[in-house]
Amino acid sequence: MKLKHLLTPLASAILLATTCAQAELAYVSNEKDDTISIIDLETMDVTETLDVGERPRGILFSKDYSKLYICASDSDTVQVMDLATKTIIKELPSGEDPEQFALHPNDRHLYISNEDDALVTIVDTETSEVLAQIDVGVEPEGMAVSPDGKIAVNTSETTNMVHWIDTTTYQLVDNTLVDQRPRHVEFSKDSSVLWASSEIGGTVSVIDVASRQIMKKISFEIKGVHRDKIQPVGVKLSDNGKYAFVALGPANHVAVIDAKTHEVVDYILVGRRVWHMDFNHDQSLLLTTNGISGDVSVIDMDKMKAVKSIKVGRYPWGVKVKP
Repeated sequence: MKLKHLLTPLASAILLATTCAQAELAYVSNEKDDTISIIDLETMDVTETLDVGERPRGILFSKDYSKLYICASDSDTVQVMDLATKTIIKELPSGEDPEQFALHPNDRHLYISNEDDALVTIVDTETSEVLAQIDVGVEPEGMAVSPDGKIAVNTSETTNMVHWIDTTTYQLVDNTLVDQRPRHVEFSKDSSVLWASSEIGGTVSVIDVASRQIMKKISFEIKGVHRDKIQPVGVKLSDNGKYAFVALGPANHVAVIDAKTHEVVDYILVGRRVWHMDFNHDQSLLLTTNGISGDVSVIDMDKMKAVKSIKVGRYPWGVKVKP
């Protein structure tokens, strides 16, 4: 009996720690519903749906995960949500029709693509000051800032170019021609390589950042899927440098690419019209947004297979996971 009493405080502490530990949460922007769905990754259920601005697409967190930035495209603004209260606390002057954006490693400067105006707008998230507006190609969409903070990159869907911007001078310094309708760009962790998807071209360009030259163009072939349906959009790189994952749109698959050899090693079946992706914290799971089927596929990284489908709002577009 005494032993039982001695163990009770320890057992209580373990129970308290377990209770207090918070599950990872996935935030999903629903383009047609003007909402954000929140998914508890422990239960794999939607726990909350939040109203936001019109046509939310790109979303991302501040570095400390205290704020969520939301491209409310049809509201012509970037909204800032306080995640403690789950309320919109600020709207940033984003320029017209913001679609994707990227946060500089300084955690202040937000680079925003303005699809209707052929501009990249740079905003200071603390002061709400517009620092610069840079002319780029027609229909800019993809946006990324290198992890070392030196270069920002934008893609223009109609001009079919990757635009290179110096983050010190805010000047456009170079352009790289890629295949038709580039949608998304992603830097390697060491800032040396850029991956750019071309939706209508059906390829992903792997670009050397130093020379801004294409090292490799990757194409895709899925048995039973017509080539016209293979439309690369979102790209996600694993932290270990081993894999690149490419969402293939209406092909309803995610391609798994060896990041060293640039060879496609597998295809993973997911929901309909897969858009964008994000990992959980330890990268044991990869989540995909599937616009037409209105759900999120959960891919088990050990199995390289989708193991769960979670219904969210209409036309889910962006997804980010908060640890």
